[in-house]
Amino acid sequence: MRSSIIIRGIVAVAAASVPLLGNAESTVSTGAGALTATAQVEFQVTIPQVLYLRVGTGSSYTTGVLAPNNTTIDVISFAPTTGQLVTGGAIAGTGGDLTNGVETAAVIGNGGTVTLGASTPGAMNDGAGDTINWSQITTASATNTTGTALPAPVLANGASTNLTLNAASKTVYEDAKWTYTYNITAGSIPVAGTYGGATAANNGLVTYTASMP
Repeated sequence: MRSSIIIRGIVAVAAASVPLLGNAESTVSTGAGALTATAQVEFQVTIPQVLYLRVGTGSSYTTGVLAPNNTTIDVISFAPTTGQLVTGGAIAGTGGDLTNGVETAAVIGNGGTVTLGASTPGAMNDGAGDTINWSQITTASATNTTGTALPAPVLANGASTNLTLNAASKTVYEDAKWTYTYNITAGSIPVAGTYGGATAANNGLVTYTASMP
């Protein structure tokens, strides 16, 4: 299982005439010959600060819908066959808002450098003392609607290493298709059971966090 966290904001641009400082003016010239009259208008644009994170089901950010918050938590499931348990290899998942273990991921921010990380309560377990390390769940990032694919944090038993998304800019707008895979080492058969899932104590929840100063 993984988690979808959505932090929403509304991006708006406001152009306003400010009393005294922002009023238009008028002048008049009179007399014979060439005349010149001038007038000035002062403009001000106020941009609100916004930070948006989507992993999985969420609002339609590509059409400007960044609110309201969406609390849906998608479920990514893996069910290897008996043959795959023996031979090992990469196991494709099911679920996700794009199906087949694939999630939409997006970050939008305009207030400085944005970092992205993930955390888990610890190794997934089956409630009987058997565990599966999060390092066995990998995330492949592919382009979605933006030219740059949003990188995915490497999952770990605990906190991942944070990724810096826009070191040279004060804004970020990146998305991706994240494909999750469960990797079994040949000859290392996991103990039978259901690991993770909806039982909180089984540590199946991943929390993604985007941060901006």
